[in-house]
Amino acid sequence: MLRRLLSLLLPLAAVLALASPGLAAELRLSDVRLEPCGVEDPGAQPDFQRPMGASCFVLTGEVDNPGRLPSVDTDVYARILDASDEPVLPNRTRVGSIGDVLPGRSHFALRMSVPAGTPGPFQVKNPRARGFSAPVRTRAAVDADDLLPLEQGINLD
Repeated sequence: MLRRLLSLLLPLAAVLALASPGLAAELRLSDVRLEPCGVEDPGAQPDFQRPMGASCFVLTGEVDNPGRLPSVDTDVYARILDASDEPVLPNRTRVGSIGDVLPGRSHFALRMSVPAGTPGPFQVKNPRARGFSAPVRTRAAVDADDLLPLEQGINLD
C-alpha cells in the first residue's frame, strides 16, 4: 500500500517542482524620487488632461541586484504619501515593473499615474523591488508603436 502511494506521489511532486516559477529575490533601491513627467514625455498626454483625470509622474532611482544572475520580471513596491501624509494610491503598494535587472547597480525609471489634484510634494516610503530567477509573465514581441504611453520607455536625458 505504501509503495503504491509513493509511486503516485513521486511523479506529482516532480511535476510540481518543475512547474514552479523561479525563486523570488529581494533587491535594494536607493535615491528613489518621484517627479512629474516632462512636457515632451508621451505619458504626459496633454490632450487628455481633465480636472478629475490623472497626472503622469516618473519614479526613478538606483536598484542593486546583489546576486550573480539577472532578476527577471522585477516589480517595484512603495508607499507614496501626499503633503498631508495620506496615501496617493490607497490599498496598493505595487507601483510598477522595471523588467529585468542585471547583477550590480543600475538606474531604473517607471511611469505612474497620480490622481489629478493630489497635493504635493510627495514622499516615497519603504521602496523595495522583488524579481525572479525565471520569467513569471508571458512575454510577447511588441512593437514600440503598440505600447501605451505609460508602457513606453522613459528618456531621462
